[in-house]
Amino acid sequence: MQIAVVGSHDFTLGFQLAGVLKLYNPKNLEEMTKTMKSLLNEKEVGVIVIDNSELLRLPERLRTQLSESITPTVLGIGTEEDNTLRESIKSALGVDLWK
Repeated sequence: MQIAVVGSHDFTLGFQLAGVLKLYNPKNLEEMTKTMKSLLNEKEVGVIVIDNSELLRLPERLRTQLSESITPTVLGIGTEEDNTLRESIKSALGVDLWK
């Protein structure tokens, strides 16, 4: 399984330096939407990491589809406090690890 990272060049740069090969830098919301839909259908991608601010800009229907996806697992990360990762882990394991 591979990790795919989606976001601005600045966001993906650290992942590139860490050795992640599947990097996507969509230029606008339309490209971002197409990229995310495409990644959902790639069998070799197990985890999609996306800038949380970009995730929140996606259409609601696609965000729902991404949050319900088990493989690949979609992780929105960023500087803003967010409970997406916490909820994803809780959903997958059935346990809240933060308690």
